[in-house]
This record gives sequence, structure tokens and C-alpha cells, in this order.
Amino acid sequence: MAGRKSKYSSENSNNYKAKIWAVAQYIRLSQEDNDTGDGKLESNSITSQKALLNEFIEEHDDLIVYDTYVDDGYTGTDFNRPGFQRLLEDMRKGNINCVLVKDLSRLGRNYIEVGNYIEQIFPLFNIRFIAINDSVDSFKNPMSSNTILVPFKNLINDEYARDTSIKIKSALKAKKKKGEFIGAFPSYGYVKDEKDKHKLVIDEESAEIVRKIFEWKVNEGLGNLSICYRLNDMGVLNPTGYKKKKLNQNYNNSKMKKEDYSWCPSTVRNILKNDVYIGNVTQGKRKVKSYKIHKVEHVPEDEWVTVENMHEPIIDKELFDKAQGLRQVDTRVQNTGALSMWAGILKCADCGRAMHKKYCKNTSGTVYEYYICGTYRKKSNKLCTKHTLKVEDLENSVLEAIKLHIELFIDTENILEQINKSKTKQLVNENISNIKQAKKKEIEKISNLKRCLYEDWKNEDITREEYLEYKQKYEQDIEKIKEIIENLDKQKERQEGIIYGNSQWLENFKKYKNINKLDRDIITELIDYIEVYEKKKIKIHFKFMNELDRILQYIDNENKTSIFEKIG
Repeated sequence: MAGRKSKYSSENSNNYKAKIWAVAQYIRLSQEDNDTGDGKLESNSITSQKALLNEFIEEHDDLIVYDTYVDDGYTGTDFNRPGFQRLLEDMRKGNINCVLVKDLSRLGRNYIEVGNYIEQIFPLFNIRFIAINDSVDSFKNPMSSNTILVPFKNLINDEYARDTSIKIKSALKAKKKKGEFIGAFPSYGYVKDEKDKHKLVIDEESAEIVRKIFEWKVNEGLGNLSICYRLNDMGVLNPTGYKKKKLNQNYNNSKMKKEDYSWCPSTVRNILKNDVYIGNVTQGKRKVKSYKIHKVEHVPEDEWVTVENMHEPIIDKELFDKAQGLRQVDTRVQNTGALSMWAGILKCADCGRAMHKKYCKNTSGTVYEYYICGTYRKKSNKLCTKHTLKVEDLENSVLEAIKLHIELFIDTENILEQINKSKTKQLVNENISNIKQAKKKEIEKISNLKRCLYEDWKNEDITREEYLEYKQKYEQDIEKIKEIIENLDKQKERQEGIIYGNSQWLENFKKYKNINKLDRDIITELIDYIEVYEKKKIKIHFKFMNELDRILQYIDNENKTSIFEKIG
């Protein structure tokens, strides 16, 4: 991050003390400290912090609140908090020049990160930092932020976070063993008991759908796909949609695309195997790596904690057991052990989902393969159309397209050979060399300015803050120019590879000159993906298109026309 002067800074460094401070009031409360409840929008501790900060502002005429930044329910062990990130953005824009907190622990409980902000980042941006209860004020008493007590307190705050994490884990583990529900959102079909948030009660509307799913599976013999079709045709919201739209819960599903609240087979499968519907509470399926590293890891099934008969079941155990038996039978899937030649390549041009392979027998008894839109097949025929395409037609079309492009690149290679004999090579090299030379002169000029900067500071022509600011800027400018020069060298190497026929993709096409049959290696080597449209139309996205664009900039219009006529 680059240093900059706040727009609230005084132009005259001698009047620095007389300026008005634009204050960012930062307030944080972690979940373990939260006492929100009974209709309150904020916890009492958040309110308490606000009152303390406002009282401090009122006692100091030179402090004006620019904005208040609140992170309610966020841990202090990392800084990935929305309120704090918004504060940093205002800091970079120069909207604030003072950060005010109740104490150091409110800024954070990560010893290394908190120290970095206090000792490096805030000073770099000329930010005054005040921690009221810890008597830290980096402007009025600079030593208060540099004393050994500050890192010592930060270390204690870090240790507090670690100790709290251990205690919370122990408390949650005890609750799990007692069968108390500790999750944020109950499974579809249940809601939390208003009198006891650790107990589940039936939500009748969604529970009725759960009952239908089990009955359709066991009594009617429907597969997961058929159940999805029926639910989607009925207009039933999937669990994510129900929680958001009907229960007004702040529930997010990272796997869901946009607001697609349709059912899919995996959702049905998860419901059918969930023992919560017979009254059990199974928890501990995932865990956070550590109190500082908030990465979620899956836990082996034999380590899950299950407690039976903790709430009213939606279905009886006999029906549940029958469904499990049918689920095992449903795992019979055509599996030859070989990966399909088109796996991961085909997608529906309209909905973007993968195409699914199916088998069909015609009137003469011949079995043939074809692909069909995954949304149409697995969700509902109202969400997308079939986009069916026989594998035989697909193979013929792709093979023909590859042959056509091989002819194209034979012509292109001949044209490139002519370019290689012309002055193009010399012009390309000269152009890049001229740019590099100009950039090197820029570096030399900035380096001279940087050397003079130190002398200006020693001669007291500029302040120390100005010296550090400009020094930082010059160093960054030099790094950016060096990066440009490095990219120019890479560009030259890449262009030479294209112009002189050394690109790997050209070699790939040349080696398939006499191709007459497709295999997966050929497809994955040459093709990125294929879009399937209705009426058996396809669009092939070859992997070389970017290289082709770069080639065309060296080819004259007459030869371009000839190439485009071939590829259509």
C-alpha cells in the first residue's frame, strides 16, 4: 500500500497540530461476546462502545466523526471483516486521518496483524490511532504506540482469542454430545424452537414436502430425477429458496447459481439420507482448521456425533430404512471404468449446464448414444429444452471442423514463412527495443530524483513525512517500469514464437494432419469446450483462438480474407 496525504492534512507542516481530525470510529464484537437477543438489533456491548467513543469525541473539539464502522459478530483473529475493509477503503481515498477504538482488542486479536497496522500501515497513511482504554494516541503521545506495552497487550489479546476458542470448542462439543442443535440453520423441514434455540420443531409446510419425497421414493418407486421433475413442475421452492423466501432467513448457498430455486437430484439425495427426519441430531461433520485459519475441513464419518430421539420425527424409521435400501439400489449406474470421450467438454448453449449422455434403442433394435441438456433431464422440461444430439453426429461434425482448421493452419504457416522472410521480424524487434530503451531512461531519471530526495530531507527542504512519501512513490514507479520491461521481453518471445512457427498449438494441429478418427486426447488437446444448440447445431471453442488473433495482426487483408473464407 502506498502512502498518501489525507485531504484533511494541513499544507504547512508547522501547523500540523492545529488540523481537524476526520475520525473513523471502529467498533467490533465477536460472536462469543454477543448478547444480542429479544428483538435488539445490536448487542449491548456494541451500544456501550458507541457511547464511549461518542463521549470521547465530544470532549475533543479537534475530532469530527467521518463515519462509524461496525463489525458485529466478527472474530478479531483476522481482518476480513466488512466494516474494517470499508474503513481501509476510506483510508486509501484520504477520507479519514484518524482511527478511534475502545481498546486494542477491538482492532483485533491477531498479534502480528494488529502490530502491522499500528506500526506500519497507519503511519504510512499518516493515520492517527487512538485506543481509549489502553491510553494509546500516536499523535499526542507517539511513544504510547511504540512502547513495549502495546505488543505485550496485543500478545495477551491473541492468547485470549486462543483460549476462548478452546473453551468454545469444549462447550460446543459438550452440547453436541447432549444432542443440542448448535447449527445456524436447521435442515429443511425443521425450524428452531422459539423457547429453546438448541431444539428443533417441525415446520409443517416444508415437512409435508419431505414426507412426499420419502413416499414417492418408497411407495411409488420414483428415482431422484423423477422426484425433481415432479417438485419443479409443482413450483415448489428448493430448500435454499424456501429458507430465503418463506422463512426470510439470511441463508446463502455458495453452490447455487444466481437465484435458481429449482430442485436437483443431489438435493433430493441429501434429504433421503438425512437421519434428522427420524428424530436424530447428527453434528460435527465439518470443522474449522484453527482459531486463526478459518478454513473449513470435512470430518470423517466415524467421528460424527449422533444423538437419537432428540425431536419429533417427520417420518417413521421403517419408511426411512426402506428409503436407504432403495438408495443403495439406485447406485447402479452405467460405469465401464473409462472416462467418456466428451466428459467436461459439452455444455448447453442456453442454460450453460453440462450435457448428459443417454442410451436409446430404435425400432430396429439398434442402441445408440446421444446427449441431452442436464437441466432438462435432471430438473424440469420447463426450465430448458432438450438440445439432443447424437454422438455419431457430434463426432462427424467435430472431426470435419478439425480437418478444416488443419487446412487453415497449413495456409497460415505458409503465410508466416513469408512474413519471416520480410522485414516484420526487424520491425517487431525494433519497436520493442525502442520502448525498452525509453523505459530504462525513465528508471534512470526517477533514480536520480530519489537520490536528490535524501539530500533535500537532510537540508530540511522537505519534512521526514514528505521524504518517506516520495521515496515510497519513486520505488513503486521503478518497480512498475521494471514490470513493463519484463512484460515486453515476454511479449517479444511470444510474438517470435507465433511469427516463426514455434507455437505448441501449431505443432498440435500439424501432427493431426491425416486424422480420420477422434479420441479423448485429441479433443482435450485442441478443444476448450463445445456449446450445443437446438436443431443439432454446435459451436466449437478451440484452445488456439487467442493465438490466431495475434497471428492475424501480422497478416495483410488479402490473406485474412482467404483464411476467413476457409473457416466460414
